Amino acid sequence: MTIQVIVLNGGSSSGKSGIVRCLQAELPTPWLAAAIDTFVDSLPASLKSAGEGIEFAADGGVAVGEEFRRLEAAWREGVAATARAGANVIIDDVFLGGPASQEPWRKALTGLNVLWVGVRCASEVAEAREIARGDRPRGMAAAQAEKVHEGVSYNLEVDTTHMESLACARTIAAHVT
Repeated sequence: MTIQVIVLNGGSSSGKSGIVRCLQAELPTPWLAAAIDTFVDSLPASLKSAGEGIEFAADGGVAVGEEFRRLEAAWREGVAATARAGANVIIDDVFLGGPASQEPWRKALTGLNVLWVGVRCASEVAEAREIARGDRPRGMAAAQAEKVHEGVSYNLEVDTTHMESLACARTIAAHVT
């Protein structure tokens, strides 16, 4: 079974983006990246505040509205269609709702060979990365570190607490071919 899609789930600042870049360099064929952060960045300014879009609270909390959910569902289907059209895809997401966030991906990716990967990171390490990044509300990493994994099922888990992105990517790549 040849893997067509890799889904990485982990909290903010857990190291998913670094793993994606390393996977793209390590895997023998081209893989596209589809990140929830890129989707959020593509939203119009009117959907980046309270109400129908997405809002990031000062304490790191995240609230989403109906229009965000509608557009997110369309984006998810588009990513799945890209994989069905023959492109290998690495998805970088944050399952804030645990299994309720995984399920829409399961449905969208039906019929595709998917490797589900949990990207874990100790909350204090993710929090230090968050501070160093400076582009996230303080507290987001700590709030998400464990929450995003509760009830989610994986084929594989990696932990970036003490493992570099390249080593994690190589562990994942060994399960792809």
